[in-house]
Amino acid sequence: GCASTPAAPAGEAAPAAEAAPAAEAAAPAADAIVLKLGHDHTTTSPIEASAQEFKRLVEEKTNGQIVVEVYPAQQLGSSREMIESLQIGTLEAVLLPTAKFGGFDQRLNLADMPFIANSEEDFMTIFNGEIGQEAMSGLPSIGITGLAYYAEGFKAITNNVHPIKTPADLKSLKIRTMEAPIIMDMYKAWGANPVPVDFTEVYNSLQQGVVDGEENPFLSIHDMKFYEVQKYMTISDHAYLSYYMAVSTAWYDALSPELQAAVKEAGIEASAFCLKAMDAANDGYLKVIEDSGTEVYTLTPEERAAFKEASASLYMDYRDVIGGDLLDRAVAMSEELAAS
Repeated sequence: GCASTPAAPAGEAAPAAEAAPAAEAAAPAADAIVLKLGHDHTTTSPIEASAQEFKRLVEEKTNGQIVVEVYPAQQLGSSREMIESLQIGTLEAVLLPTAKFGGFDQRLNLADMPFIANSEEDFMTIFNGEIGQEAMSGLPSIGITGLAYYAEGFKAITNNVHPIKTPADLKSLKIRTMEAPIIMDMYKAWGANPVPVDFTEVYNSLQQGVVDGEENPFLSIHDMKFYEVQKYMTISDHAYLSYYMAVSTAWYDALSPELQAAVKEAGIEASAFCLKAMDAANDGYLKVIEDSGTEVYTLTPEERAAFKEASASLYMDYRDVIGGDLLDRAVAMSEELAAS
């Protein structure tokens, strides 16, 4: 079932563009193939800009044979609902956090392993290459076909209790996470109490003290205004939040080879657009957060190493979940890229 447009957090007016579906352009030609694309971000985000770039590319590459309608801000339902709609063929495409797919294909948990890449460039090199393709290779068997990984950014940790500089500082704190076992297990390893809360409910949960803090890249902290209800932010770069563009296998397989190639190419090219857009926006997001009065702290290399050491157990716990060979190759490639 589709969810209604989520309510804005308290004290925040919802952008007018989100009050109705974004795709209100002229009706497509009668013989055009409609591709509905759903995502969970605001209409002002680089995620939305990347979705619009995908729309432009698909329509250009197919000479209008495929018309893309973009639906931001969970207008087509929660992440789980949208992914399930992909599986049954009632939704053609999504652009959602990779972690949302981990419960559908366990190998995709690889993208959310703590400290799996030393830099954003390294992460995208690993995941938009052979290793990333292998991590998503099981999805077609459950009705989902992956196109590409998209950038959002390394995560920071915010909270209302005290500055976070060591894993011990997280002990017993209630930290909002996605409903993703790998992320929840990471916070448990650090002594925190992970609490899964839907993205649209995070602001109110922070404001009302249901949770003490949350983790997200600068984009989400900025666009969802979490900084308004958080006293402290630690730039930890402990894990990368990537987005993932996927299409319905049933829909994709029904296309001609030429149209399939056009959709795939558009997905990859829009991924490169997203990376540049995020790079251009992040400094501005951080400045807004700092100017709001939120106390921002960046972990030292030694402090970051302590978090990495405290995460080591996950690499043993998830070997069988992800696949030991795939995990080892990702780690080896990450180390090679960092050394070079």
